[in-house]
Amino acid sequence: SNAIAQQREQQIGRGLNGDERRAVEDQAFDQLVTDVLLQQEYRKRGIRVSDEEVIQQARTNPPPMLLNDPTLQTDGRFDIEKYQRLLASPAARQQGMLLQLENYYRNEIPRLKLEAQILSDIYVSDAKLWAVYRDEHDSAQVSFVTFDPTTIPDSTVVIPDADLRRYYDANKDRFERRGRAVVTLLVIPRTVTAEDSLATRSRVSALRDEIAGGARFEDVAARESQDQFSATNGGSMGMRARASLDPAVATAAFALRVGEVSQPVLAGDGYHLLKVDSKKADSVELRHILVPVTQTDSNAVRVDRRADELARIAASATERERFDSAARVLGLTPEPQQVFEGQPLFTAHGVASGASAWAFGGVRPGETSDLFDTDQAYFLARLDSLVEGGTAPFDDVRDDIRTLLQRRRKAEIMATQSRPVAERAKAATLETAARERDLTVTRSNPFGRSTFVPGLGRLNQAIGAAFALPIGAVSEPIATDEGVFVLRVDRRVEASRDAFEAQKAVQRTNAVRVLQEARIREFMEGLREGADIEDKRKQLNASARAMAVPQ
Repeated sequence: SNAIAQQREQQIGRGLNGDERRAVEDQAFDQLVTDVLLQQEYRKRGIRVSDEEVIQQARTNPPPMLLNDPTLQTDGRFDIEKYQRLLASPAARQQGMLLQLENYYRNEIPRLKLEAQILSDIYVSDAKLWAVYRDEHDSAQVSFVTFDPTTIPDSTVVIPDADLRRYYDANKDRFERRGRAVVTLLVIPRTVTAEDSLATRSRVSALRDEIAGGARFEDVAARESQDQFSATNGGSMGMRARASLDPAVATAAFALRVGEVSQPVLAGDGYHLLKVDSKKADSVELRHILVPVTQTDSNAVRVDRRADELARIAASATERERFDSAARVLGLTPEPQQVFEGQPLFTAHGVASGASAWAFGGVRPGETSDLFDTDQAYFLARLDSLVEGGTAPFDDVRDDIRTLLQRRRKAEIMATQSRPVAERAKAATLETAARERDLTVTRSNPFGRSTFVPGLGRLNQAIGAAFALPIGAVSEPIATDEGVFVLRVDRRVEASRDAFEAQKAVQRTNAVRVLQEARIREFMEGLREGADIEDKRKQLNASARAMAVPQ
């Protein structure tokens, strides 16, 4: 996981917080499990790699990471001859390149052989491609009458407990829940003061003076701006409309002349220096230098000292009372929060980075965390309660299941009650049947099979009927989760066979790729389900913490 963490830190330009590190650890654990399962499957299937296969693959199929190496290109394209000369050179061996390539191919070749075995029978017929194409390009237009099942009283629809249990047992995957915990936080905010704002403005004014003295705006932006996205491009924000800018920034920017540098502008994210490269009536091409308002050294020292005292009293404590004592001594108000496994903990003081990963990392209720340090605040957390993730117990979801089944049963009853309307619409017209019952006929816009249709819903039986019934036909009452409908197909436009044929090859390639990815995913899920995998990371973390507590 350290290698993945380092790579991630290089990508984002900072160290990982606790939640991000937990995600990296989960990724590394999953990869380790996958590697072990694949090695077992290779042995089971007799998949091996010979030296000759490694040499052949290395010579003829260069790894993806080398394809964009400029030293191996000619006229902007990868040059296989240059690559092969590099393989034959003494430098390739001396620099360890050959060993790296061998390791790569000894991992890659077995994977490719396994994929060839499990994907060999995948094929998509023309008929299947045409059906998918029609799903995407056929359209229909209907008129419909809606019946509301919620008008049926709850008291008239009784769902036996046996039906509730039967539904729960058959659909347990629908009741998977994230782990959840209740933590109490002590927070010391890094509150900025008027003194801090004035100090930041003075710093930005000094940058303006530097530019006025001859320094290039672009160079100062690259060095000083805290907007990482624009700083690397000389502070360029591109062409921006007024509405896309902070109001204070927009007012200042549109008042500048081309080439002029603004005075410091205070916006929601800090102070800006602005420079306009070009202007139009409703937009400006803008550069900026962003300096957020941060604490002065003296203010930061006062906050840091309180945080140090908080950590001294209660950090990593196993006694609940030490947390309460720290709150009394420092005059802090405990803040209860609910947090869910795999999700960061959002507070009024920003994200309590690391608190979520800590709460689900094997700690016991009553224990206190280390001090979490973010740009917005210091946080100390105590775990008050913990519910592990997994399938929710039947008693916890009984009422939800009852509501669902009751709604479906009401729809069935309403479908029966509305059958006379459907019969009358077939004998006369839908409009006549609706008028006689004081009902409203709604006419849809044209829609496809996967389109959400206002009033009808999406991917339900009513949408299916719109493409299955003949044009002009009136349906039987159709019960869906959105309501009960009687509809008439008014118009349908079929997909073009010629257009289908023109794109069929590309469609087949994409369809095969999707099926291959699904097959591989299902295969790996099957390996995991059949394996005895026991994740003891939480227990190991708990043991490590226990050993670290002074005796």
